Amino acid sequence: MTCSLEGAIAKELRINERILAPQLRVIRNEEQLGIIPHSEALRLAEEVGLDLVEVAPTANPPVCRIMDYGKYKYEQSKRDKESRKGIKHSELREVRMRVKIDEHDLDFKARTARKLLAEGDKVKVSVMFRAREITHPEVGREVLDKFVAKIRDVSTVDRAPALEGRMLSVIVTPGVKRERPPAVTAPAEAAPQPVAAASAVDSATGGS
Repeated sequence: MTCSLEGAIAKELRINERILAPQLRVIRNEEQLGIIPHSEALRLAEEVGLDLVEVAPTANPPVCRIMDYGKYKYEQSKRDKESRKGIKHSELREVRMRVKIDEHDLDFKARTARKLLAEGDKVKVSVMFRAREITHPEVGREVLDKFVAKIRDVSTVDRAPALEGRMLSVIVTPGVKRERPPAVTAPAEAAPQPVAAASAVDSATGGS
């Protein structure tokens, strides 16, 4: 019987005296020592200054390894940190504008949104209303539509514009949604001319 250390050891396992089973299947340096009493397995581990680690507690009997558990946990922690370094978690970033934003500032905000999208983040684009501007949300919608058009080549609308208090917001995600091409249908074949109709034509024209 073999036991994979990477697949079997969890973050916290029973070790040494915490192991409850009286009989254990023990592995030392990839060598199968067979099924031996807990006390004997613990003695073997203590003789070499290592730990008795229960790596497969649900097996019958449980499988244990004689190993340096502290060293393993340290190395496992280093591997976990290294694996997390390459993971980019998508965040929700926000770009805010006023209703009366000019074209230059709108272009600047659009460039900012493009940068955030290129980094893999979602972007919440919000138009803020002041005072009585809120009574004309359609003006803010026009600003949002214009903004979204400027970044349409690098984004997809994830959530349609919605009014949140004094802000009208839309959420866009990186990447362009690919539309499915329309189905191509074969042209209908011309219906054959009825024989009776052809005979009538020949009779009218004096055909033989």
